Amino acid sequence: MYRREQPVPTQACPAALYNNLCVLSLPAPRLTQFALVHGLNVQLLSATSDGLPVSQRQLHAKEGAGLSFPLITQAYWCVLPFRVLLVLTSQRGIQMYESDGSVMVYWHALDSGDAPPAQALFARGIAASGHYIFVGTWSGRVLVFDVPAKGPNIVLSEELDEHRVPITDIAAEPAQGQDCVADVVTADDSGLLCVWKSGPEFKLLTRISGFGSPCPSVRLWQGTVAAGYGDGQIRVFEASSGALHVQINAHARGVSALDLAPEAGKLLSGAEDSFVHIWKLSRNPDSGCIEVEHCHAECVTDTQVCGARFCDPRGSSFAVTGYDLPEILRYSCV
Repeated sequence: MYRREQPVPTQACPAALYNNLCVLSLPAPRLTQFALVHGLNVQLLSATSDGLPVSQRQLHAKEGAGLSFPLITQAYWCVLPFRVLLVLTSQRGIQMYESDGSVMVYWHALDSGDAPPAQALFARGIAASGHYIFVGTWSGRVLVFDVPAKGPNIVLSEELDEHRVPITDIAAEPAQGQDCVADVVTADDSGLLCVWKSGPEFKLLTRISGFGSPCPSVRLWQGTVAAGYGDGQIRVFEASSGALHVQINAHARGVSALDLAPEAGKLLSGAEDSFVHIWKLSRNPDSGCIEVEHCHAECVTDTQVCGARFCDPRGSSFAVTGYDLPEILRYSCV
């Protein structure tokens, strides 16, 4: 069971974007950092474990002198083995900052290519694994950036061109050096999932067809893909084969956020129906199938949930944002 804690007030309300919350825990000072998008800027907040705000600032994704501020589509901390970068995506490109947003270390402009004049350009969907950062685009391409241990010499090393509609989300987890182990999954507006094995040469392991609804949020855990769809359903697949293990009628409206606590196998889902659910994933030792148990539910009354994240890898606390809600709601285990 979870109980509601002291919320963290924000200077502005989150935009109505799915996956509009990112959380970064700092064990040493016992602070939790939050990032959420509000139109032309990203709010960066830090708070104590009691919910007391320590600092708050706004970051604009401006790409040079004389250029206007573009609308930001996502903010995400990419935790690499050797550094942490804050990645922003917008209508014009991709920016990478030091973790506190103080210094921009890389800027990548979006290429319109052969896009029709009325086509909206944007990047969306961010994940990191090993020394790679993955970012999705409006065209369905996934850009793979090779990040050095320090410095700004980030290189666009590969483009994954399997999707034909805009990317919605990307998830990744360390492959731990095993052969033919899925460590990246990409999702798009048609609901298609593509499962990849990263490395010097990326390998497409399987394609999981859509179900007539977009897939706004996806997560990867121990060879298992959990995907939330616009029809309110959550589906759990075997990453290597694409086999469907579980289908859950989880929400009455579209899923807007998923998160996984890797140490506990807990799955957090938030949706436009104002509900947040926590599920427990486990693998049956006899059949090898994934089983799901419902653990907790919270109703954020009269609020369109647009972000939900665990605050620690054990899943003992989580945070929620909602459209037109000027605070970050916090919950912890009783």
